[in-house]
Amino acid sequence: MNTIPVYIRWMRRCDMPEVLGIEDRSFEFPWAEEDFIRRLRRRNGIGMLAEHDERIIGFMIYEAHKDRLHVLNFAVHPDFRRHRVGTAMITYLMGKLSPQRRNRILLEICETNLQAQLFFRDRGFRAISVFRDFYDETTEDAYLMEYRIGAEVPQLERVGK
Repeated sequence: MNTIPVYIRWMRRCDMPEVLGIEDRSFEFPWAEEDFIRRLRRRNGIGMLAEHDERIIGFMIYEAHKDRLHVLNFAVHPDFRRHRVGTAMITYLMGKLSPQRRNRILLEICETNLQAQLFFRDRGFRAISVFRDFYDETTEDAYLMEYRIGAEVPQLERVGK
């Protein structure tokens, strides 16, 4: 896995065409521009970007609540996956947590998106619940995954020699 340097910054309105391009290449049922705008206009809606060589290569939309951060949408451009871009963004978000206030991150992942489940599991998230028939576009369930400050990541036991 080759790490590329990224610059994390807040999303601006003028970034929307590049964000929509990543969204369209990442999801079977992508958000429309109106979906992004509606969530970002909320008082607690925040957009974050990852840039490399002044090109947007990843984004995250999340909400800041009193006791948690809730990731609503997260994608890395297909050409830049497996280069630790997503890890840099999640690590940046984890840095916003504190034991006294926002001490956890929540997100939902489609039951068939094994790649995302493994990505978040490897970063200390764990599935804590299942939402049946969660999505509007499909009948798939979603796993509610949580990262909590101070929670130990279970290590798999080695069997055999």
